[in-house]
Amino acid sequence: MELPGQQGPIAQDLLCVADWAEQVFSRAAGASIVAGNQVRLLRNGAENYPAWLESMKAAEKWIHFESYIIHDDEAGNEFGALLAAKAREGVKVRVIYDWLGAIGKTSRRFWQRLRDAGAEVRCFNPPRFDSPLGWISRDHRKMIGVDGKTAFVTGLCVGRMWARKKGQLLDPWRDTGIGVTGPAVADIEAAFAQIWAVTGEALSPDEVPDKGSMPREGNTALRVVASAPNTGGLYRLDQQIAVLARKSLWLTDAYYLGIAPYVQALKAAARDGVDVRLLVPGATDIPVLRTVSRAGYKPLLEAGVRIFEWNGSMIHAKTAVADGYWARVGSTNLNLASWIGNYELDVVIEDEDFAGEMEEMYLDDIENATEIILSTRHRMRPVDGDRRRRVHQAGSGRGSVGRVGVGAIRIGNALGAAIANRRVLGPAEARMTSLGGIALMVLACLAVFFPRWVTVPIAVISGWFGLTLLIKAWRLRRMRLREVESNIQENRRENIS
Repeated sequence: MELPGQQGPIAQDLLCVADWAEQVFSRAAGASIVAGNQVRLLRNGAENYPAWLESMKAAEKWIHFESYIIHDDEAGNEFGALLAAKAREGVKVRVIYDWLGAIGKTSRRFWQRLRDAGAEVRCFNPPRFDSPLGWISRDHRKMIGVDGKTAFVTGLCVGRMWARKKGQLLDPWRDTGIGVTGPAVADIEAAFAQIWAVTGEALSPDEVPDKGSMPREGNTALRVVASAPNTGGLYRLDQQIAVLARKSLWLTDAYYLGIAPYVQALKAAARDGVDVRLLVPGATDIPVLRTVSRAGYKPLLEAGVRIFEWNGSMIHAKTAVADGYWARVGSTNLNLASWIGNYELDVVIEDEDFAGEMEEMYLDDIENATEIILSTRHRMRPVDGDRRRRVHQAGSGRGSVGRVGVGAIRIGNALGAAIANRRVLGPAEARMTSLGGIALMVLACLAVFFPRWVTVPIAVISGWFGLTLLIKAWRLRRMRLREVESNIQENRRENIS
């Protein structure tokens, strides 16, 4: 018999399992859970942008603004004007933008206006001669931190496509972000400090909030997953959630190109009775990416995963909600470039109330989506009780993906599988393999009949790469010599003393 207040073997076992699960998630994501926060769900530019602007207007110490793209348009200029004004007031305004993201989107005049006002602006990872492939890793994070008290993590960049008003010709892009207050703000600010140090002189310690000294603002527990290239923290966490989900796993992604292990996890969950859904854009202005994206549908559909294509101009959100308890919002797409190649920032929330909001939002979203099925017939299918929608095999729409590199990964995987016979290819991949075969045949003909057209580019690239390796080796050798000289001088001082 157990006395009141005592824990029996079953209760102790449950506590042990909970501790074990927390340890697994923390180690996989590289982020511990932080309690005592308040989280606000923000939908589209109509809710995100006003919240960002209001918070920045009230800034007294600093504004940390990190975004993959800040368009030089009406929306971008509104934010630029406010950042410049706060800098003139004496607020420390720091802005990080990505070099690749800014190409063709933002003029030099835009950044110069901010610098002239006193803001510190840094460009992430511009191309360098001594690092030919260094440009591959990008800063895809989107966050705002104000005074170490409030922070925003989001999938939105800054531009008119998110800020369009109702009644305009094109709908605004569908996207999701959150506002956070509480101790977890320190982890979000630490993520900004990480990139700031990568791009130049680091922040002073007093400008990175101390999590232990921050007051509780609510009852929401969350973890901030600040992914860096080749770490795969969120990928491991996404894999685990797909494996552990018992009832539901609803995903929204702008550039879905799931790799084989993750696809297998989704298929296994669906076959085990989990309600797995994937909401993706319905159209793109790059035709090959439409084919590439759909090439991965069939195995998921055959396993019971439900796939929906957005009917609006573009869905750019990167979110997930599982079992009415676990949710994720941030910048990471379900593809190898985001999981492994980029700096990304996501918030993982473990809270029933917030997850309930996410589920309601998801059900609203699929009301404006078309479900993809294997059948070629048009028919009606019920979704969640009396919710119904038209179902067909392929839809048309308007939108833009704009990340050709993500499509290149899928093409490379398909061609590699065809050559090495690693897996059975689907009919949707016939076009990719045909294009790959034609390209290789053209290259072979050029090598035979016009060898210089092949050898000269190879020689130039090989010379470039070889020179950069020699430069790096020289720098490393100099570094080693300085260390040796420093050790010799230190030994001499010790001998003298």
